[in-house]
Amino acid sequence: MPNASSGLTLQQLRYFIEVAAEGSISGAADVLYVAQPTMSAAMKDLEARVDRPLLVRSARGVTLTDDGAEFLGYARQVVEQVELLEQRYLGRPPSRRLLGVSAQHYSFAVDALVRMVKATEAAEYEFSLRETRTWDIIEDVRTLRSEVGILYRNDFNRRVIDKLLRDAGMAFHPLFLASPHIFIARNNPLSAQARVTLADLEDLPRLTFDQGANNSFYFAEEILSTLSSRQEIRVADRATIFNLMIGVGGYTISTGIISDELDPEIVAIPLDVDERIEIGWIGHAAIPLTELAQRYLSEVRAVVAGFGVELLG
Repeated sequence: MPNASSGLTLQQLRYFIEVAAEGSISGAADVLYVAQPTMSAAMKDLEARVDRPLLVRSARGVTLTDDGAEFLGYARQVVEQVELLEQRYLGRPPSRRLLGVSAQHYSFAVDALVRMVKATEAAEYEFSLRETRTWDIIEDVRTLRSEVGILYRNDFNRRVIDKLLRDAGMAFHPLFLASPHIFIARNNPLSAQARVTLADLEDLPRLTFDQGANNSFYFAEEILSTLSSRQEIRVADRATIFNLMIGVGGYTISTGIISDELDPEIVAIPLDVDERIEIGWIGHAAIPLTELAQRYLSEVRAVVAGFGVELLG
């Protein structure tokens, strides 16, 4: 047992945060210009001090135990607060800011990151935004590759999504409710209509985001995924789906929130269905969000507030 008087040090916390980010003790040592044996010894000492394993070591690197994932959340909080104190009272410049987000293919997620980048005062920062498949979003957050995930629930997929999150020690936190819209090109004849029906879409190619090996209806990014379509095209990224809207007159179903600056050739038209889309963020239930992640979610709320959605939480 470690001496009760031997507390944790900021250096240990910073080392641990880097090891978790790199997934490797040697990788973290390289990033921080520390000898690998020194870093390895620091991690063993940290685990001895807290009297529990925080890392699972293997030939491929390290992963976090459940205790390690929880510890990481608190470590990030402590280090972030110390840095804020040093900036305010010691006049030190803002440190390198780190934030990882994984999201379904939503322009508001990009807009929120744009706002964060423009507002940051840090001389150095490293923000990552992964637009990816539903299953991968959950895995990114579970393994702490990303701190926050952005995805949707509705009555169809709610039970499956909630069980996956619950089994992984994670939770869904609602952000807003949106009415379904279709995204189509401005040159599409339907763009002149105030509303469209499912019947209006029968002769148009339906564009959906490919979910890879986990191509279950429950992981589809679009609502009404079980409805059959005579023409369907699956894509992997938002740029391709927008090009196909313009090139072949296709459509996809989403929230109706779209950026005129980022996507000027695409418009959103309300879809006449009795459905609602609940957008939320996912994270570890036991890990508090960093201040930077909270700020990102505030920017998401600010971006969507002008689109007539119902803000939640």
